[in-house]
Amino acid sequence: MKKDLLIALAGVLCAFLAGMAILAAQGYDAPRGFMALIEYSLMSEMSFGGTLQRAAPLILTGLSATVAFGSNAVNLGQLGQVLMGAMAVTTVGLVVDLPAPLMLPLLLATAAIAGGLWCGIAAWLRNRFNMNEFISTLMLNFLAEYFTLWMVRGPVKMTNANTPMSPPIADGGHLPALGSISSSILVALVALGGIYILWNRSRAGYEMRMMGLNPVFTRIGGCHNRDNFTRAMMISGALAGLAGGLLIMGGIQHQFLIGIGGNYGWDGVILAIIANCQVLATSLYALLFAVLQNGALGMELETRVPSEFIMVFQAIIVLFVVASREVSRRLVNLLIARRVASDALATTRQPAEERVHGSVS
Repeated sequence: MKKDLLIALAGVLCAFLAGMAILAAQGYDAPRGFMALIEYSLMSEMSFGGTLQRAAPLILTGLSATVAFGSNAVNLGQLGQVLMGAMAVTTVGLVVDLPAPLMLPLLLATAAIAGGLWCGIAAWLRNRFNMNEFISTLMLNFLAEYFTLWMVRGPVKMTNANTPMSPPIADGGHLPALGSISSSILVALVALGGIYILWNRSRAGYEMRMMGLNPVFTRIGGCHNRDNFTRAMMISGALAGLAGGLLIMGGIQHQFLIGIGGNYGWDGVILAIIANCQVLATSLYALLFAVLQNGALGMELETRVPSEFIMVFQAIIVLFVVASREVSRRLVNLLIARRVASDALATTRQPAEERVHGSVS
């Protein structure tokens, strides 16, 4: 654990140095730019609250990809599951009006169920027709996009709106704010705790992790790979759907807008890859990405660095962290191989020397 942390910190540090070098080569004030980024994302109550609000869906989509990839299941449909979770919350929130203590759990459960069922379609196609979930989850993204677009242009369209959008959901479905901090981060942290316990402290989580490492081993050991695959996909989809629900319940306008899913789905995939499918590491990288994305506008305002640079910088972080992990793995393997070779050489020399001494005597 300590070694992994040091490797990750080294990769992130190298990425920051590379990012500063790129900005300096373009004629920008790199130190001032990164200081502005930190200032606009962490140094005031409002900016800190905005960073945590952005981190909540990133944590959930990152955990979604972590559960799937760590179980040897390929779920690339986080975007569609986010949209379906958001649309489910919007639809129920427009039809049902209950007090907040009843409305909030109802909408959170609705979002998770919608995302889980949408991802469950891909699991069913894999189990029933052996259709690769890599393809089916990608295709379901397009279906979700067109379905939600049809919904905001028709059944849930806001009257007299210039652009396709839904009306705001009922007040009981609005997540309360703790000052300038949205309580959506609390929902994400509760989900994080639940997934950590499931992944590391339960039999089901152990079977899913082992299936991710070696599905043949788990099958021979008596685990039901088919059931574990379905379970992993449903949990993965539920987490992404919950992220979509938080975009509505914890947002500013509390309504479905075109493009509300943003890049949260693909960012979740990146987070799982960079964290090597580790639950806590995924959440920490999600916080880092939230800081970068929330401070991008401040960097542009203060130093005129285009906010799109943050997307490039995120890619640099991924490359350096993954590369540092691979380089360290190869170095460790090389050192182990040399030690084994030297021990083997020493053991072969010892009997030879004994034979020589014996013949002399």
